[in-house]
Formats: sequence, structure tokens, C-alpha cells
Amino acid sequence: MAQVTVENNAKLEQLLLSHPEMEKKVRKIIRQVIRGAQSGMQRQASSLSTKQAYQAISSAVYKKVLGGNLNIISKNRRAGNRAPLPPESARKQSKERGGNRLPRTSRTEDLLTYQGADRGFILRFLEYGTVNRESRYGNRGSIAARSWFGDMSHRELQHAAEQFELLLDELIEKEFNQ
Repeated sequence: MAQVTVENNAKLEQLLLSHPEMEKKVRKIIRQVIRGAQSGMQRQASSLSTKQAYQAISSAVYKKVLGGNLNIISKNRRAGNRAPLPPESARKQSKERGGNRLPRTSRTEDLLTYQGADRGFILRFLEYGTVNRESRYGNRGSIAARSWFGDMSHRELQHAAEQFELLLDELIEKEFNQ
């Protein structure tokens, strides 16, 4: 009887998070479920914007604490490749009435060539909205806040927590029965 108790105590010691091997395995599970939540968010965000803006959704797994997060990348400078410029209005090229008569500025061309994770600002515009803008050419309008990221990420992280619970139960059962 004492032998069985000692073996069970040793197995329970190995199941504690203070044991380095168990902590590595739990972090691996956390990384797996957070990446799954990230891919789910990217799938849903792919319909919101063109030019692969969904790539601006990133995930992180913490080093000191067990956990992770999802967020929209905030880059200050362009890092990726440039996308080809879309053609200008056909009316502008044929000198007909209507259409865009003003030539594109270099800033407009810069914004049109952003692609991938560099387009995180588009997802932020959709999340928080913009203020109404007036210019010398008239009312430029605004973008209404959709608050899509908070709602979708909450659902994805709830699903990830359920997956984590199941995978952790499987890990504990597997480790204890070895």
C-alpha cells in the first residue's frame, strides 16, 4: 500500500505546473489553441478588406505567465512588399466629363500600395471608426465603428478556452496513466 502511495505522489508531482516538463507541454497547448483562434479571426477578417489585411491579426503567447492574446498589429512604417497600383479612372484618361479629374498624389499612391500586415490601419479604422472629414473639395465622410474585433475575438477565445480545457484533460490523463 505504501508503494502505491509513493508512486501516485510521484505522478502527481510530475503533473504540477512547477515541474518544467509539464509547463512546456501546457505552453505548447496554449500556443496551439491561440494560433487556432488567430486563424479563425483571420478567416473572418479576410472578407472585411482587400490586399490581405487579415495578416495584420497577430497572436502572442506569454513567457512568464501562462496565457496569450490576439491583437491587430500596429506598424509605424511599411515593412512588406508593395502591391501594384490599381488603374486610375477610365474617364480621367479619356478626358470625358465626370470621374476623377485630380491626379493622384504620392501619398494616395503610397496608401494604395500597402499590402498584408502593413494594412493593419484599415482594420483599426473598421474597429474604431473615423471622424467626419471636411476638405476644400467638400465632405469626405466618415467610417462608422463596427466593433467587429472585440466581438469576434471574444468568441474565438471562448472557443479556444474550451479546446484548452479538453486538451489539458487529455494531457493529464495521458501523463497520469503512463
